[in-house]
Amino acid sequence: MDLTEAREKIAVIDRQMARLFEDRMETVRVVAEYKKKRGMPIEDKEQEAKKIAESSRLLEDQELRPYYTQFLQNSMEISKRWQHKLISGARVAYSGVEGAFAHIAAGRIFPDAERVSYSSFEEAYASVESGECDLAVLPIENSFAGEVGQVLDLMFSGPLHVNGVYDLSVTQNLIGIEGADTDSVKTVISHPQALSQCGKYIRKHSFEAVSAENTAMAAKEAAERGDRSVAAIASEETAELYGLKILDHDINEDKTNTTRFAVFSATEDSGTGSGGMAFLLLFTVKDEVGGLAKAINVISAYGFNMRVLRSRPMKNLPWHYYFYAEVEGDASSENGLRMLSALRGACPVMKIAGRYSASANSLQGGESI
Repeated sequence: MDLTEAREKIAVIDRQMARLFEDRMETVRVVAEYKKKRGMPIEDKEQEAKKIAESSRLLEDQELRPYYTQFLQNSMEISKRWQHKLISGARVAYSGVEGAFAHIAAGRIFPDAERVSYSSFEEAYASVESGECDLAVLPIENSFAGEVGQVLDLMFSGPLHVNGVYDLSVTQNLIGIEGADTDSVKTVISHPQALSQCGKYIRKHSFEAVSAENTAMAAKEAAERGDRSVAAIASEETAELYGLKILDHDINEDKTNTTRFAVFSATEDSGTGSGGMAFLLLFTVKDEVGGLAKAINVISAYGFNMRVLRSRPMKNLPWHYYFYAEVEGDASSENGLRMLSALRGACPVMKIAGRYSASANSLQGGESI
C-alpha cells in the first residue's frame, strides 16, 4: 500500500467514524434523557473506569492500548459535555468573578446555562474556540468608559461569531451585613468606577471610600469582615450571592450608565430578528488620501446607517488601524451583498463579525432574554 492508497483508506474510515459518532451521540441523548427524568448525575467515574477497561481489552495490538484508552477517555469527556448541554443547558464563559456584571449579564441572557468564570477576555474567548464552552458573553462597550479594546481585537482576529448584543444598565446599591444600616456604615468598598459613580452619595454620608478590584470582590470582603460599619457598593445579585442585604437602592448618580455585552459562538446565526437586523463590520482601508471616506461612502450609498464607527490599532502593524462599525440592516440581503461586494474594492481586509437583532435587548429587572 502506497501513501496515496493509505490516505484514501483513512478518508473512508473517517467517513465511517463520522456516521458512528452521530449514532453514538444520538444514543447518548437517550442516556441524558434517562438521567434527566431520574435526577441522576452525569458523571459516574466507577462506570467510566469499568467501560474503559472492558473496551481496552478488545484491542489485539498491545502497543496501541494506551492510545485507545486515551481515545475512549476523550470520547467520554465529549459525551459528558453533550449530556450536560442536554440536561443543564449550555456552558457560558465570562471574564471575572461571581457577582461581577459579566456574570450577571450571562445569567440574564442564559438563565439555564452553567456560567464558567475565566480570568481574562482571551481565556473566555479561547474556551469557545476549543469547545470547552458553548458560548461566551463579553463586554464590548460601556457608555462611560467607551469600547473594550481587547474584546474588539479578539473579534477582529478570531474565528467566533457574534449572535447577539445586549444592554445591561449598571445599577449600584449600598449593601451590608444583617443588622447594618446607613447610619452604622463608616466605610464603603467598591471598584474605583463604582465609587466615582456614587461619589455624591458617598460625600453626602461622609463615608470613607476604599478601592477594590471589582464590585463582587468588594461585596465578598464586606461579608467576610462581618462589620456593621463596613459596606460595599454593588448590584442586587451580588448582595444575594454573598448573603448581604440592600441598605440603600440605586445610589449611582447617572442612571444612563450601560454596558453592552456580545454573545460569541463558534456557529453563525443568520436568522432574521423581528425587530430588523444589524451587523458588526470590521475592515481596513487603503493607505491613501480619502481611504476611509471611500469605505464610508460605499456603505451609505447602499442605504446602510452606521450607528457606531471606531478605529483600533493593529497589533502587528504600528501606526496602522482597523475599523469597527455597527451597521443597521441585513448584510445577507440582495442589497447587502451588493454593498459588501463594492466595499471589497475599498477595503483590503473586511469581515462580518456578527449578525443580530437590531431591536434593543435590555437586561433590566433580572428578566431573562
